[in-house]
Amino acid sequence: MPGADATSLAAEDLQRLSAFLYRQTGMLFGESKRYYIERRLSDRLAATGCPDFAAYFALLRSDANERETLINAFTINETYFYREEHQLACLGRSLLPDLIAGRRPGDKIRIWSAPCSTGEEAYSIAIWLLENWRLVDAYNIEIIGSDIDTRVLEAARLGLYGGRALARLPPNLLESYFEPAGPDFWQIIEDLRESVSFGQANLVDAASLADQGAFDVIFCRNVLIYFDGESRLVAARNLFDRLAPGGYLCLGHTESMGRIGGGFTLRRFDDATVYQRPGAP
Repeated sequence: MPGADATSLAAEDLQRLSAFLYRQTGMLFGESKRYYIERRLSDRLAATGCPDFAAYFALLRSDANERETLINAFTINETYFYREEHQLACLGRSLLPDLIAGRRPGDKIRIWSAPCSTGEEAYSIAIWLLENWRLVDAYNIEIIGSDIDTRVLEAARLGLYGGRALARLPPNLLESYFEPAGPDFWQIIEDLRESVSFGQANLVDAASLADQGAFDVIFCRNVLIYFDGESRLVAARNLFDRLAPGGYLCLGHTESMGRIGGGFTLRRFDDATVYQRPGAP
């Protein structure tokens, strides 16, 4: 077992670990996050039996499974159902009507939630469309959730949620789309779980996104705030590349492409402000 001071990182070691995490995820950690870093590092030292940072960092560079586990430990997964509901309203009232203008019933519409965390936002899209968009059955809607964290993807596929995640969901929707699964837990009904797909993706790694194909709408909310300027530029470019011409990008309410650019056009609708890739849908 590591000694009591095994995770009291020297400044140069904290910098090495922060640089590693930055290369892997685009998220910026540093001295101001020392307590956060050392807590998670302590857990990994205990789990792997490494006596100190040097031994652990050597393991990290040679073991892909440990790299994945460490990345999982550092990702932030705060979310809940019907988060920023105004964007869901914008999806049904403005974005989808615009996108289907040149399409026929039965055509595919692809919607991507990235990062999707434990699935609340991806499932919220499905529920909102089922409840509010009258053409939901006329088109082939494909909803995909992606995240860099493999643990949250497993949780998303399971679709099991507690009261905090469901607090903003109207009671009638809880009754319609969930089944009781123990004290204070509910599970998404099987039909809805099967209608949303989940897979791993890294917003700053273009190669990991290549197989995703092109999307008509991307929800990428409350993640770019954890990136620095350079990694935001990389993520913006990758998001742009994953949008079909005429497709829309929805960011979190505190985020903006104003200083990033990337070729997006700002679009203001009654319910939300979003970003569009130029071109005909």
